[in-house]
Amino acid sequence: MKKIFLVPAVLIIALAAGQAPAQPLARRPTSRLAVEPGTIHVEDILTKPVYLKILNDAPIYVSSKLDRAIGSMMPGTLVKLVGLSDTAFRVRGKARHGDTSGWIRMTDALSPDPNLVPNLKKLHERQTQVEVLIAAHQIALGMTSEEVLASMGKPSRKSSKLSAAGKDEKFEYVIFERIPQYTTSVDAFGRPFQSVTYIKVETGSLSVNFKNNTVETIEETKGNPLGTGGVKIVPGPVLFRF
Repeated sequence: MKKIFLVPAVLIIALAAGQAPAQPLARRPTSRLAVEPGTIHVEDILTKPVYLKILNDAPIYVSSKLDRAIGSMMPGTLVKLVGLSDTAFRVRGKARHGDTSGWIRMTDALSPDPNLVPNLKKLHERQTQVEVLIAAHQIALGMTSEEVLASMGKPSRKSSKLSAAGKDEKFEYVIFERIPQYTTSVDAFGRPFQSVTYIKVETGSLSVNFKNNTVETIEETKGNPLGTGGVKIVPGPVLFRF
């Protein structure tokens, strides 16, 4: 039995075909605002909205280049964060002329978390890489249970244990491979033809072990379902102070 540890690193694991259908990863509704190249849209990756406080009489611009103002916001106004660039926030809120959305300078707003900008960039990078893993039906150390379910589907067995240190969970998967079976027959005119059917053959099993909702270890309990895939480092779950 092989047991793999790597925290906070993420081990990419290619899985054999034929396993249970994956569950779609729940996504928040996407904003109708177009995303400018070189900027990050954050509404869809945050679990709750982030509000900024306008510090100064703040012009609001039509693009992240801050080259054409469309209005201004009064000091003390609370605005919802929508996106960011290296120097500006995209916000939605009340300007002097009415409700609007646009870009303001970062220096014109107060953030609820001093590490908001670097953490949002880390979160966006992690989300992008996890979505690639899920699309390829791969799992990794550092993924959440929701992400593993989205990638691999419902486990064959599931168990959990609560202790003073937190919650431990285990997902057990049986890995199948679809094997083609070819049959040669003769049609009504005496012409041979070949047909193919696929059967599911068990090729291995593995256990995915979670510590406080994050994959901590992955065990091969039968066969070699992990294959010979390499190791890739990605950011772990990002925590915010708001």
